[in-house]
Amino acid sequence: MNTPMNKTLEEKDQSSLWHAFHRYHPDAVPFIAEKGEGSWFTDTNGNRFMDGVSGLWCLNLGYGQTELIEAATEQMSQLAYFPLTFGHQPAIDLAEKLDHLLGGYRTFFSNGGSDANETAFKIARQHHKQTGNPEKFKIISRYRAYHGNSLGALSATAQANRKMKYDPPAPGFLHVPPPYAYRSSFGNFERDDELTANYLEQTILWEGPETVAAFIMEPVISGGGVLYPQTSLYFDRVREICDKYNVLLILDEVVSGFGRTGKMFGHLHAEHFKPDIITLAKGLTSGYLPLGATCVKHSIYDSFKESSTDNHFRHISTYGGHPASCAVALKAIDIIERKEIVERVEELEETVLSELHQLSELSIIGDVRGIGFLYGIELVTNKESKQPASDATMKAIVAACQKKGLIIGKNSDTVPEGGNVLIVAPPLTSTEEDLRFLIGTIKEVIQAYS
Repeated sequence: MNTPMNKTLEEKDQSSLWHAFHRYHPDAVPFIAEKGEGSWFTDTNGNRFMDGVSGLWCLNLGYGQTELIEAATEQMSQLAYFPLTFGHQPAIDLAEKLDHLLGGYRTFFSNGGSDANETAFKIARQHHKQTGNPEKFKIISRYRAYHGNSLGALSATAQANRKMKYDPPAPGFLHVPPPYAYRSSFGNFERDDELTANYLEQTILWEGPETVAAFIMEPVISGGGVLYPQTSLYFDRVREICDKYNVLLILDEVVSGFGRTGKMFGHLHAEHFKPDIITLAKGLTSGYLPLGATCVKHSIYDSFKESSTDNHFRHISTYGGHPASCAVALKAIDIIERKEIVERVEELEETVLSELHQLSELSIIGDVRGIGFLYGIELVTNKESKQPASDATMKAIVAACQKKGLIIGKNSDTVPEGGNVLIVAPPLTSTEEDLRFLIGTIKEVIQAYS
């Protein structure tokens, strides 16, 4: 029998590490990464894989970015840690940079996307209490959305099975349908954006506008199947509704930010669209260190400035705005701007990645949706009935791609139609050769099931 001293790495993995989102299986074979470069990583058995989902949607600049590594090293040698109850230069410089990029926002730093959204909910509720609307506490989000795994963020996450066994959720969270023309909640492909937005207004009226504090949405629902409006009409209508009923509009840009959609931020696809609060993480540091940001319009921050009352924000994060994380984020943004990453994503999506739409001709493909380097491929058993492909088929396709050296994802099976959407989100630095490999592999595998 092996003792703890001579266990293999795989045995240690099986006996000591609790993996995220994995169902227990006694015969599971550990999959352990060892090193990465560009869009590729190598496992401990020497097998090489293209990371077609950028880790967890975060590795926007790929593996092995020495400039990011050096930025963290230099900052930690100078100031390894300092809390933002006071201040340090990397956090100040990053907050100023985000204000410049977004235009008119003050930033509160945290550890990641869940934290950033929790912070946004607290700000929204406290803001209303301090501006004469103490009954405004409800948060509306959209079905199929994912906003995080802490209790408040999970309550905003409208995927039922993610909450299973964690009931009851935090109070005050409501859900409405998202724009999803392919499976319109209203049976109307052409008017789905309009009708979905109108449903938000109806929900606010049913609940009582005096009780609704905020509406949170992603520009693109990512983990729920890559869902986004057909036109900017939806964004315009949502902004109009929120203004009409004094509901703060929170935009979750955790996945869509920093070039993923072919714009620096996902909401820039809608002209003149200005959220009240924007949450950021993942691509903010390209996944190299944890960091979240909640960016708040200065007009909202003003309600926390009144010195004659007790209006300060009662929230703190030990590691939020860590000096090294902020330094890495500044360097990541610098690389994105200097190397024109956003522009190359827009170009390569149009000239290369958009070839994924050709899969629509196959009998098993119901819909192909894509924006920038973020694609969803929805599989069905019948194009007319739109019956979702089985979970067994989806898992077999993902496994077949992995066997050929490509890692792709699928949406969670926590939605009514099941987990029948393949998700493709390669690093934004992927070469044309990388993308050709990705497309060719997916086509070859899916054709075998058609």
